[in-house]
Amino acid sequence: MTQETQHQDDCCAVDLNNADGKTLKKVLFLVLFINLGMFFVEVISGFISHSNALLADSLDMLGDAFVYGISIAVLFKHPSVRARASLVKGITMLLLGFFVVGESIFKIINPVVPVAETITIIGLLALLANAVSFVLLLKHKAKDLNVRSAWICSRNDVFANIGVIIAGLLVARFNSMWPDVAVGLIISFIVIRSSFQIIKESLRHSKQ
Repeated sequence: MTQETQHQDDCCAVDLNNADGKTLKKVLFLVLFINLGMFFVEVISGFISHSNALLADSLDMLGDAFVYGISIAVLFKHPSVRARASLVKGITMLLLGFFVVGESIFKIINPVVPVAETITIIGLLALLANAVSFVLLLKHKAKDLNVRSAWICSRNDVFANIGVIIAGLLVARFNSMWPDVAVGLIISFIVIRSSFQIIKESLRHSKQ
């Protein structure tokens, strides 16, 4: 191993025994439970209100929970292992993005006007949850590839939640399903684009 490679490994390693390592582990567990809890809230609310946007966002929450779970599992592993795990996360996000596209198409074929109040209220709750996760991960995102990919998830979710809230307001204003469908498709675009970004970065790190 060259001195440069050794330095790359050391700069990406997380020491479980120091204060930063312990804090990072706690942060990842916290955002994991936040996203897992919001998945159940959004998926149940999405089915009850017939909201494609909430169902799409719930799948995004589930994907994020999976992301954080893998991040915890590989946090203290060799950098090459973390790069491969990040690749798995990117592929998972890509598949979820295409699933959301399928859900949007199904909604177009089987039109139902969703409950606008539920979309808006749950969207606000999800925005609060992701904003908390975003702030918690912000100071740690430069320390590890997997933490950075987790932070990217939270960052994108903040924008997705704002879109869900706007969809709820527009559904209420026009009594139409189309804002809900449009937001579902926008969320899928965000997820797919982010997945390509994470996959590209993971492949680059795996070659180092």
